[in-house]
Amino acid sequence: MSHRPSGLKPTPRHRLAAATPHVAQPAPAQYLVLPSKLSMWHNSDEGDCVTAGEAAAKATTGIFITDATVQTWAAAHGDLNGADIETVLTQFQTGGFSQDGNVYNDGPHTSVDWTNPPTLQSAISQGPVKIGVASSQLQGVQGIGVANGWFAVGFKADPNFDHDTELFGYGTIAWLAECFGVAVPAGVDGTKPGYALFTWGTVGIIDAPSLEAIVGEAWLRTPTTIVVGTAPPTSEPVAKFPAQPPAPIPGPVPSTTSVTVDEAIAWATMGLRNHWPR
Repeated sequence: MSHRPSGLKPTPRHRLAAATPHVAQPAPAQYLVLPSKLSMWHNSDEGDCVTAGEAAAKATTGIFITDATVQTWAAAHGDLNGADIETVLTQFQTGGFSQDGNVYNDGPHTSVDWTNPPTLQSAISQGPVKIGVASSQLQGVQGIGVANGWFAVGFKADPNFDHDTELFGYGTIAWLAECFGVAVPAGVDGTKPGYALFTWGTVGIIDAPSLEAIVGEAWLRTPTTIVVGTAPPTSEPVAKFPAQPPAPIPGPVPSTTSVTVDEAIAWATMGLRNHWPR
């Protein structure tokens, strides 16, 4: 297996220390959001993992960012061959992906204590958690970049943080495997906790000790996506487990040019573009 590009530059420790921490809120016992459409976003040939992770996060809200848009953004910001997460998250608050007549920004970010399961799971239930990891052991996992539902287990501690990935869910390994429609491999305890990890175009399952062994930083955007503009975003289906009830019909949209992606999709679906904020 050839070595896949990474591209993370660890966020300087003084900026990590100064970050506002995520405060845990009640969260479901298990949760997974799985976009129907994902991509490598050039992380197969460029070290743009931090920017690719931003596109993956947007996909969880139903917005598919094209490969060309990702490459354009990363090139313009000098991020094709390395970037730190906190800088990119800050840039995305005011200058995110420009596509289809809109700009897709991030909400403000908080740091997440990934060593505390209730805190980490609370954050994931509110939006994808962006993490900086050591990639060397992920490089050898069978199925990454091929199909969803691969397994990463038995990792050892590695402080060589060089890659950006995204956490899409959590639950027991057996529950996550059921969501992906795959079998738990022999020798893996399905009753143990696991996490759904996006990297290199696919989402798989990593056991909790392996995750903790390779993570060096974690962040939550709130909200994940803010749409700046008046064009209806192009939506792609997103599965949520446990299954979510249909969204209520939205009320009047506030008079502003920034709306969350859920509001934008709801209005576009109802055919009420003329009632969007101007």
